[in-house]
Amino acid sequence: MSIPTLDSTLQKVCEYNPDIDTGLVRKVYDFCVKIHKDQIYQPGISHLQHLLEVVEILVQLKVDETTLLLGLLHDVPDVAEAAAVELENEFGENLAELVKIGHRISQIPYRKSTQQQVENFRKMFIAMARDLRVVLVCLADRLCAMRNLHHLEPDKQMHMARETLEIYAPLANRLGISWLKGELEDLALRYLEKEKYQELASRISSQKEERDRYVGQVKAEIRALLKENSVVGEVTGRSKHLYSVFKKMERTGADLEQIYDLTAFRILVESVAECYAVLGLIHATWKPIPGRFKDYIAMPKSNLYQSLHTTVIGPFGARMEVQIRTHEMHRIAEEGVAAHWKYKESGAVSATGRDDQRFSWLRQLLEWQQDVSLSQDLSTSGLVDLFPEEVYVFTPGGDVKELPRGATAVDFAYAIHSDVGNQCVGARINGKHCQLRTELQNGDIVEIQTQASHRPSKDWLAFAKTSKARNKIRQFVKAEQREKSLELGRELFEKELRKYQYSVKRAQALEGFKRGVTELGFKELDDVLAAIGYGKLTVGQLVAHVLPKDATRGDASPKVNPLRKVLGKIGGKKRSTSAVRIDGIDDVMVRFANCCNPLPGEDVIGFITRGHGLSVHSVDCSQVQASDPDRLIRVEWDMNKATNRPIKIRVFCNDQKGMLVAISGAITDADANIVSASVHSTADRRGMNLFEVDVVNLDHLNRVIREIKKIRGVYRVERLRL
Repeated sequence: MSIPTLDSTLQKVCEYNPDIDTGLVRKVYDFCVKIHKDQIYQPGISHLQHLLEVVEILVQLKVDETTLLLGLLHDVPDVAEAAAVELENEFGENLAELVKIGHRISQIPYRKSTQQQVENFRKMFIAMARDLRVVLVCLADRLCAMRNLHHLEPDKQMHMARETLEIYAPLANRLGISWLKGELEDLALRYLEKEKYQELASRISSQKEERDRYVGQVKAEIRALLKENSVVGEVTGRSKHLYSVFKKMERTGADLEQIYDLTAFRILVESVAECYAVLGLIHATWKPIPGRFKDYIAMPKSNLYQSLHTTVIGPFGARMEVQIRTHEMHRIAEEGVAAHWKYKESGAVSATGRDDQRFSWLRQLLEWQQDVSLSQDLSTSGLVDLFPEEVYVFTPGGDVKELPRGATAVDFAYAIHSDVGNQCVGARINGKHCQLRTELQNGDIVEIQTQASHRPSKDWLAFAKTSKARNKIRQFVKAEQREKSLELGRELFEKELRKYQYSVKRAQALEGFKRGVTELGFKELDDVLAAIGYGKLTVGQLVAHVLPKDATRGDASPKVNPLRKVLGKIGGKKRSTSAVRIDGIDDVMVRFANCCNPLPGEDVIGFITRGHGLSVHSVDCSQVQASDPDRLIRVEWDMNKATNRPIKIRVFCNDQKGMLVAISGAITDADANIVSASVHSTADRRGMNLFEVDVVNLDHLNRVIREIKKIRGVYRVERLRL
């Protein structure tokens, strides 16, 4: 194979697209010379030669100008970040973005697993690409790599060949690029089944002279038949590629000598009527084999493929496969975006109507690119999201998980296992620590961090997308609320019984206890106690139904708010110095909730816990809104008491010299004390800093944030609520 040059490549491009901007192509090539000079692609092959070989393959596909430029530039991100920045400055954001997408696809790990995993990987590949031209460049790059695979170590050869056979060849098949698919499959077979490949290639090669003579004679007879009947047609004979023969031998168990249709003959005519006329001539001349005739003209395949297929006992008594179609049908079959995977890759697989629409659109896009000269303006109109409803992400082990669009790290955790979801405390996405509410993108590698003692939060329902995650969270929250309500109900029941000199055990031993529970509409005592804890039933109603009438008759004890009793129980243990007043009660143990970490100046509300006093929350705290309303009590700040409250703030900024000193100085200038600090920088020269500071009230916190925002290079400051 001759080494391609830029001039020879441009000459071929101008044959199908005379309006191409050759000056721009040369400018991009000069940029690549500067970026990739002295770089070696593989032993004996420079990187520039590799780029030109990729472009040569793209020229065979008759791609547009932007795709050719993308083929030249696709390896720039591998050189240096500065080179990628220079690319964007030189040739625009649209082209640079396509290069970045292609590079990200090349970095995704692949690990063979189940058929569903392989299919998800293919879908993710296309979904990530979003632009058909990125897919075409990836295919051309892979074909170039496979042609030079002999330079690599055996284990890398096997891995790349397997990946090619399971991902890239089927993608070429989906796009209807049959010649590219066939070459990828043959090259992959060469490394995956070396001995069988060499034996098969040797046996077929040994028969080449005889087969060429046979093909020539049969073509001559068909041409004579057409001429005799005044039909103008083009006759060709083609050998099936090795992988196709190998799969047929594997599928049928037949030896090569028993496979008679190694060569297929194709007849191209002008009209549909001539197709059927030629079919009649073939069947009249040679005996057709029953069950081997297929009419894809009257009944096209779902990918718009049309042709007549028949197998006959041809000259010399050998089976002969004949395909008859019009020139237009042949163009669509060979060059159009045809979804062959629907019927060929996995048997009788039918696509959904949604898939039909997607591939119909994709088919049109490729035809447009072949028919007209496209400019870089197509960088926006060429965008396509083939699987808009899904997102495909990786586990650290390389498995692909399919999730709905908008899914978060929590959804991913529950997709792994319910226990992983219940215990997840954080996530690492592409190696970076992220919040559980972070939306996942195609190709993300997600690692879930768990803690055995951790439990789901009802807050997760605000961003969980999958039904599995939402159902598991609801189940856990409901069970947890029942447990807490059961404890509160039991405590109130025990306390009420003591007024009548009864214990729970003694009350349960009464003859009418079970009947009383049933009369209230419950089966078990725990159900009644949970209802009391929820506030759906009063403890007095339960006592009235389960204790004897004479035990409760004449009781004149005043009705006291149960929450007041609980407050009285926990009061006196610790004098409140929390700057909080509780409906005129001062002597109560108070703690501030970590979930919302309220500050003086914010509207707050109290929640009575069991054994831990009063928990103070912001009124808009989601945990309070989901809690039992009967356990809430009005509280307010005592503004006469000044106390420092620790608050966490996160500062997003540029990673530059002196930034940490400037932020620390701003906090000090706002009269706040830094309790702790955590500094983290990312690969893209960004900084994420976490500070815990003491503030007096909400106004004080806002002043701290304002001072930090004044610093040059700080672009976001946010308060953290755990």
